[in-house]
Amino acid sequence: MKLYRHLLLLLLLPLLPAACGQKPEPAAEPAPALVATTPADGTGGLTAYALEVVFTFDQNIRVTAQAQQGITVDGGASVSEVSTYGPDLTVTVTGLGRGRSYTLTLPAGTVEGYKTNQQASAAIQFHFSTREATPTPGPDDWETAAAAASHMGAGWNLGNTLESNSGDVDNMWIEAYSGRKPSDYETAWGQPVATRELIHMFKEAGFNTIRVPVTWYPHMGLPLSVSGTHWDKSGWTGTDVDPVWMARVKEVVDYVIDEGMYCVLNVHHDTGTATTAWLRADEGVYAATRGRYIALWTQIATEFRDYGPTLLFESFNEMLDAKNTWNASTHEAHGVINQYNADFVATVRGTGGNNARRNLILNTYAASCQKEVLADFKLPPDSVEGHLLAEVHSYAPYNFAFDSAPNPKKVFDAACEAEVRGLVENMNTYLVSKGIPCVLGEFGCDSADRTETELAKQAKCYVSAAAKYHIPCLYWMTLSDAKDRSVPQWTKPAIKDAILQAYWDNWK
Repeated sequence: MKLYRHLLLLLLLPLLPAACGQKPEPAAEPAPALVATTPADGTGGLTAYALEVVFTFDQNIRVTAQAQQGITVDGGASVSEVSTYGPDLTVTVTGLGRGRSYTLTLPAGTVEGYKTNQQASAAIQFHFSTREATPTPGPDDWETAAAAASHMGAGWNLGNTLESNSGDVDNMWIEAYSGRKPSDYETAWGQPVATRELIHMFKEAGFNTIRVPVTWYPHMGLPLSVSGTHWDKSGWTGTDVDPVWMARVKEVVDYVIDEGMYCVLNVHHDTGTATTAWLRADEGVYAATRGRYIALWTQIATEFRDYGPTLLFESFNEMLDAKNTWNASTHEAHGVINQYNADFVATVRGTGGNNARRNLILNTYAASCQKEVLADFKLPPDSVEGHLLAEVHSYAPYNFAFDSAPNPKKVFDAACEAEVRGLVENMNTYLVSKGIPCVLGEFGCDSADRTETELAKQAKCYVSAAAKYHIPCLYWMTLSDAKDRSVPQWTKPAIKDAILQAYWDNWK
């Protein structure tokens, strides 16, 4: 009998706290329930470079700082911001590429409610995809110049690399103090040699065009005869391009073409303000150098004549008159520019092969987009119709882009934006509206004394304004610079993001 009593007491023990007035643990509250996402899960065809996803729950929620760190997205994109407000969790994803599928993952326990003894959320996944990029043309698809301009998209200049040179007839330091290998020139201005990995990084990010500036004079004719460090240009003889140099140029061009990108190849610091510049918008200089210019382009065009339509040639860079005039240039100087461009077109077409219909880019005087220069710009005769584009450059506003300007500005304000948009309107008025497709071959800011945020505003303004007229914009250099190119990695990721976002948001 005693045994039964003991057993009964054991069975009643769990009930004693309740009998003494203590309440049992309340049942666990269910986790906040997801009721909607904006956009909807599985959304496809997105065209943004960044995406804001809003997860809406059935109650107010919270996400700890530690839990925020666990939110991930695949496909090479990244989670840039997480915030909560009431029942909404907002996750911003950046670095999206075209034609890809992504999964955004909120691990189990990420979302919590405010109720006592409440469970945290189960794992949540959100799926979305982006629209395919406009494909580059196949090897036999010879699109028009206007179509090329529409497809070139966001671009970048592989600057201070193959165009590096001594640049001073009285200080030819590369020629005097190096073995004159291609890499001696390629690295002379502080950049590493270009790599396939660097170009691939730009392609993966969403860029579709790489401009490859090349300076040719140190590699053309007999080896430069340098006395000490002085070069007497009057003794410059021969026009043959060094085959070793040509092979390196071709190798870099192949990096771009192999990625399925557009490549713009040019004649660069053979023009400009340096004393080594031999191409000038001057009648006398033109008469003296025309034969050498034609010989140079004959060799370049012949070397690449079997390349497909994604390779474009650019006649020259920023050619100036004999007085290095940037502003208030003359009608005569503008006329010489038109003559050089005519020689360029005729020479390239004459090499045959795919060059008979290749899209060719012609620069204005000083690559200027000022009204007076654009008004004098003329397309030369061509053996095929619709395969010529114009090119201009712009670093504006001047007192924002250059530290040396009077009263330099550090903020890209409304006045800056108005000036940039006015210059883009010039491009439309004098070129695009007249049936001349246009490329903004260089833009940016030659200043280290600006925050990346302000530089990103400038870049966004250019790209968004130019998109209206299908003017592709090619940023100058600094997106990946110096040692970052060797990794490779981004030097100015905020500017890169601004360019791609502006392109995706505005290009129709």
